[in-house]
Amino acid sequence: MLPGHDACLAHLDSAALGTYLSTLHPGADIDARGVTFTPKLLSDVLDAVRDPATGAPHLGDAKFENATFMDTALFIGARFTGWARFDQAAFPGGALFMGAVFGSNARFGQVTFEGGGDFTGTTFEDQVSFSEATFSYWASFDQATFNGEIADFGKATFKGDARFSWAQFTSSGNCTWHFGQAKFETARALGPLACSGHLNLDRAEFAAPVTVEVAAERMSCVGTRFDGPATLRLSYAEADLSEAVLAHPVTVISNARHGGPVPTDLAKRPEATASVLSVRRVDAALLVLTDVDLRRCAFSGAHHLDQLRLEGECLFDAPPKGVRWGLRPVRWTRRQVLAEEHHWRAQTGRVTAREGWTPHSQGSDNTPPGPAALVVVYRQLRKAFEDGKNEPGAADFYYGEMEMRRRDRRRDGRGTPRTERWLLHMYWALSGYGLRASRAFCWLTVTAAATVLALMLWGLPNSDPKPQVTGTQAKAGHEVALIVDTPDPALSSAIADRFNWQRTEKAARVVVNSVVFRSSGENLTTWGIYIEMLSRLLGALLLALAILAIRGRVKR
Repeated sequence: MLPGHDACLAHLDSAALGTYLSTLHPGADIDARGVTFTPKLLSDVLDAVRDPATGAPHLGDAKFENATFMDTALFIGARFTGWARFDQAAFPGGALFMGAVFGSNARFGQVTFEGGGDFTGTTFEDQVSFSEATFSYWASFDQATFNGEIADFGKATFKGDARFSWAQFTSSGNCTWHFGQAKFETARALGPLACSGHLNLDRAEFAAPVTVEVAAERMSCVGTRFDGPATLRLSYAEADLSEAVLAHPVTVISNARHGGPVPTDLAKRPEATASVLSVRRVDAALLVLTDVDLRRCAFSGAHHLDQLRLEGECLFDAPPKGVRWGLRPVRWTRRQVLAEEHHWRAQTGRVTAREGWTPHSQGSDNTPPGPAALVVVYRQLRKAFEDGKNEPGAADFYYGEMEMRRRDRRRDGRGTPRTERWLLHMYWALSGYGLRASRAFCWLTVTAAATVLALMLWGLPNSDPKPQVTGTQAKAGHEVALIVDTPDPALSSAIADRFNWQRTEKAARVVVNSVVFRSSGENLTTWGIYIEMLSRLLGALLLALAILAIRGRVKR
């Protein structure tokens, strides 16, 4: 009902309608709730508020809740300076809002666009809501601009194309572009679009193969369902893929060159590399990550991590640099490290051992996993690297797996047994789990030097022993029985006599021959024989560990 009338706008007689229209002017408020608009009636109303300077309709507060627009509703270039309310309106013939400007809040909740909705080039200066709207044919928001803090497309249904090419969400601060629980039934593309804040796709559904191209600060795909193959081309965005449901392969690509306009806050960043924050509870067998930053990614809880495909240059975190001084100085080996190991180490152990590791974010619902869980994650990712023929990367994750086994000190009987942990300590100290050639060569050098010293002290005789012939003098014509004997090598009793250049050179020759050529051929004391045997054992072991470490780093 219009004020002063007993009928709505659609049921006024021509005289009353003319009187009402004569009261309208550019910027006037319109109350047309529940009105059924014919093309002529809508044209008459918009002509009444048309701004002569621009030639476009200019409305103040526009109330079109529950209205029905027969045929195609033409709001091309319209300007709404007040609230624009179209909740539960119906557009059987579609609606054209190209180039329109909404200066205040705009609401299209539960609206049905039977013939499509065209918002190409539209500007939304404040919050806008298309919550539970239905686009039965197509929806176009190409080059649209959203300047408010929220653009809500939650639970919207896109039965045809969903065009958002070069659409921008430019509001500064904590703004959100919300597609939560939206349904894209046949859309083949979403974007390219840009958002200076948070793009929310939580529990949205993509029924057809789709390419999503986004430049945003954050993108959330928690519980998002991809029923067809999907490609997510991301610039700048920190993506959360937790609980995403993948029915076909989904590829996440860091798109360093976003083709469209980018909000100023993002454009100031030195790099456009996208990062993935979580793949928890995702079936990683259908996930491909390409050139993304994984330094803060949570992997624990994902399924089939051993089948995850990592392509291009995927970045992982590293241990803290430098030496942490304390009662026992700590220096961390350079390798690729999971963010969850950072979180675990930051809250356990000695203070010096915790320094430099990144703590778990405050307020997170997930507590960082312990060594037992990280052993599994490292093992599965190692397998993924091996399947991708990246042996150096696999070596880093093998190192992480062994580190977590060595650190698993649970006392409930399920941790790594003490004897096994002792062996792992030895394996780590001698060669970094067979991955640090420098450590093995250092120990080999120390072992060789110690063997040389031991041989000089106890292994080398003063001189090579001379054979001695003993027997009994026989009568003429009788056979002679003689015994040729070599006396045991003897050492000088003076310690100082055992250190000279000649004995040093001889001891070094014995060590090199025993380690490399397996036989020295020198006369040694009894102690020297045992020293040489031990040198052969340790030298061969350390040399093999060094060769194994080198092979792990150069193998492809």
